[in-house]
Amino acid sequence: MRYEIIGKTVPVVEVTLNRGESMYSQRGGMSWQTEGVNMTTNARGGVMKSLGRMFTGESIFMNTYTAGVDGAKVAFATTVPGDIVPINVGENNGFTIQKNAFLCAEPGVDIQIAFTKRFTAGLFGGEGFILQKATGNGMLFLEVDGDPVERVLAPGEVLKVDTGNVVGFESTVSYEVETIKGLGNIFLGGEGLFLTKLVGPGRVIIQSQNFGDFAGRILGLMPRK
Repeated sequence: MRYEIIGKTVPVVEVTLNRGESMYSQRGGMSWQTEGVNMTTNARGGVMKSLGRMFTGESIFMNTYTAGVDGAKVAFATTVPGDIVPINVGENNGFTIQKNAFLCAEPGVDIQIAFTKRFTAGLFGGEGFILQKATGNGMLFLEVDGDPVERVLAPGEVLKVDTGNVVGFESTVSYEVETIKGLGNIFLGGEGLFLTKLVGPGRVIIQSQNFGDFAGRILGLMPRK
């Protein structure tokens, strides 16, 4: 499998497959394909895993694209302006991602629900109690709102992030929620009540835009009857 990320504003990842190689994505994730690509739709991983995906906001059914000839191409695009980040899951020893970050992956990558270690992290963190954990071997492609920013945290190093800007992190990074201090900061600061606290060691990917916040601001400007 070879890949190329094309475009700047709303990029796509175009994957070149040899006969028998595959990629899978959410329902409706494919942008274009050449002759010789066969699509199958199923509840990947069985009923329980597919129901778990529903709770993370992903589609219950996944599409798998398999090449019937060498050199077949299939492309997957982001849904909003942003970027695409490739992750070699085997090299990273597993990767935890937020619920809207998954774009596509090789069949050797297994994605399942992952409960945060602390209940408050999921209950108040803004991304829901359920995250997604990618394990196995192969390439995983993440969809990023705006521009991606990567940090490699040293052991014990702390990075505090608006939760909607967290894309993903290695399994060695711990994840919890910290309350913003001071009533004035909470009610007047515009950052909400909580921040996500990421503690190293490990790689962290954050995004410069939170499309949910952006959409909320647009809705706030729309005229009301």
